[in-house]
Amino acid sequence: MKDRLFLLGVLIVLGMGWGLTQPLIKIAVSGGYRHLGLIFWQFVIGGAFLALIVVFTGRDLPFGRKQIWFYVLIAIIGTLMPNAASYEAARVLPAGILSILISLVPMFAFPIALVLGTDRFSWSRLGGLSFGMAGVFLLVGPDASLPQKAMVAMIPLALIAPAFYGLEGNLVAKWGMFGCDPFQVLLGASLVGALLSGPMALASGTWIDPRPPWSLPDLALVLSSLIHAMTYTGYVWLVARAGAVFAAQVSYLVTGFGIAWAMLILSETYSSFIWAALALIFIGVFMVQPRRNESLDAVVSLGDDTGN
Repeated sequence: MKDRLFLLGVLIVLGMGWGLTQPLIKIAVSGGYRHLGLIFWQFVIGGAFLALIVVFTGRDLPFGRKQIWFYVLIAIIGTLMPNAASYEAARVLPAGILSILISLVPMFAFPIALVLGTDRFSWSRLGGLSFGMAGVFLLVGPDASLPQKAMVAMIPLALIAPAFYGLEGNLVAKWGMFGCDPFQVLLGASLVGALLSGPMALASGTWIDPRPPWSLPDLALVLSSLIHAMTYTGYVWLVARAGAVFAAQVSYLVTGFGIAWAMLILSETYSSFIWAALALIFIGVFMVQPRRNESLDAVVSLGDDTGN
């Protein structure tokens, strides 16, 4: 019971923090900043924060062949690819819509789990996927759903992020973290990610000059990077501790808090079609989740594969 409450508390905190990053990124891109420049500084700022934790706690950063391969994988599918898509979509889509689409992580996690052989087929979960698809269609279909018709073209781009998060969660759950803890994994991924995204930002003209004067978009970038480092580390830990499907439920909270933060900070408002789409997606996500005896009760005894 205590384990269950603790994991639930972690889930809520992660949802609050991750949800806040959506309006913060909207502020950053509204200032003219682009995806690769934002991702580079996210890697650098988040990596510096994680390095302090690793050094302070006396950890070493493993650099074995398997670990380096894993750092590259997490950097690409966990941050570089999904965030590049999300940041470009954020230039057009409201932050609340991005938060709604993030809730589709379990929708992608389930079919990927079937392919990897870590889950089994269920008609009810197939029905859940249908509800989720209906929610997305409702989101882009009616003229009244999105403020501008041009936003519809950005929906597929915004769906890249939940697809990659679903893939990442399944890979971590299947393979573990090769003897690393979440702080080491994210620090290693940040180092690799910075090496990859820095030259790409310079070559693409999306480099962000760190010299003052600083403005609100700069502050939003720093804050979102720090929050991302903390919540993302917590997410990777939760996947290893409680399984990919349980951890993917953070998408409910990310969506709820993301919409609330967007309404509070950005004064966004949404049509009845958007609220209906959210309801359909939430029903679908609920149906995709495994039954009780397949989820928390079955995984809380597994523990972290690093021994921590």
